[in-house]
Amino acid sequence: MPDIKLEDIVSLCKRRGFVYPGSEIYGGEAGLYDYGPYGVELLNNIKRTWWRSNVTQRENYVGLDSAMFKNPRVWDASGHTSGFADPLAECRNCHTRIRVDKELGAIDVFADEKMSEDELNAIFDEHRDKIKCPTCGKKDFTEARAFNLLVKSNLGDFTGRDERPVYLPGEACQGIYLNFKNVVDTTRMKIPFGIAQIGKAFRNEISPRNFLFRTREMEQADTQYFVPPHQNKEAYDAIKQARWDWYINELGIKPENLRWHQHENLVFYASDAWDIEYKFPSLGFDELEGVHDRTDYDLSQHAKFSGKDLSYQDPATGEKYIPWILETSVGMGRMFMAVISDAYTVETMENGDSRTVLKLKPELAPVQYAVFPLLKNKPELVAKAREVFDQLRQKFPCEWDDNGNIGKRYRRQDEIGTPHCVVIDFQTLEDATVTIRDRDTTQQTRVSITELL
Repeated sequence: MPDIKLEDIVSLCKRRGFVYPGSEIYGGEAGLYDYGPYGVELLNNIKRTWWRSNVTQRENYVGLDSAMFKNPRVWDASGHTSGFADPLAECRNCHTRIRVDKELGAIDVFADEKMSEDELNAIFDEHRDKIKCPTCGKKDFTEARAFNLLVKSNLGDFTGRDERPVYLPGEACQGIYLNFKNVVDTTRMKIPFGIAQIGKAFRNEISPRNFLFRTREMEQADTQYFVPPHQNKEAYDAIKQARWDWYINELGIKPENLRWHQHENLVFYASDAWDIEYKFPSLGFDELEGVHDRTDYDLSQHAKFSGKDLSYQDPATGEKYIPWILETSVGMGRMFMAVISDAYTVETMENGDSRTVLKLKPELAPVQYAVFPLLKNKPELVAKAREVFDQLRQKFPCEWDDNGNIGKRYRRQDEIGTPHCVVIDFQTLEDATVTIRDRDTTQQTRVSITELL
């Protein structure tokens, strides 16, 4: 199979209605994308799989859907108003801004966004002559400065003076911390237990790039597992293993395309942090999901800033403490991109032709069955095919296709990952059997309509 490039994935997503550039008729908007008819079905199937594994099938996890807008003090407590920043430098010629840590990384020079400005600029100064402006090609940049990523809004500000700035969420997980006591007080959850959420997050990325990998608007799937202080090691190892196994067993990701990466320079709130990295086309291995030991930072900060007691009292021992938190966090766009990239396959057929096929796990596929009448100008075939189609779509996501020859219809369904195509032909009218064709093997089997249903 030839090497898959990022442009192959982008082309397929646009051509087959998975992902469109945001506001395309107005020239687009960098870092914003719209999920098309097949994309939204695939994305929803991925979300359902994640929710089932992290909430429905777990006795000690519950779900949450918190509001996006929050009291501005939330972001002071979380550290986002002071520490949520990217290191940027500006081209003196055309004023294009670049992410200094990413540009250094592109030339294999280690730099971390968590470094101080002085540390980063020392490395930047040493390698300036190797970094070109992506717009004008010049190599003349300002020093790197921190650029806050929070997106401001004017909720309730009718004066335009920004007297009480509010923000769109920089991360989705804060709503879980804010509702920790509510969950404890209104459910029978006892520590250790977890809360899960899929929520929106917004980041004022100065240079979003690489398709869905880095965007300005995203959905994050988070779990926060609350444990007693210093009783984190065993649970943390179990969570890491469970997340690794989930990608392989539930999403069908190939193990060779995954690896672990441990953070050396930890953010201020974490005592340990690991990433599950995926080998993205053209990008190589990069972060897919983070697994973090956040200690008691989050609840302690919100207790301090809000003045509320967020401690937990053990009903058995009476002990009171601020729980430690073990987090998993993944962007749904990156997960979507990994699933499509892993399934994307180009094969050479026996007749020498090639076909592009998305070998998605069947339960993730946007369409489960495609139904074809052999000929669309034969009313009796069309009527029977419609009958089969109407029965199948009561239970499965199905698609009707009578346009073009059978081979072309197969190719279209291969490219959107449909596991099975059902053909109604003249023999169907005689014995009530149909041909069902398997996406991955292309083998065709004759089965009765009752067996199919």
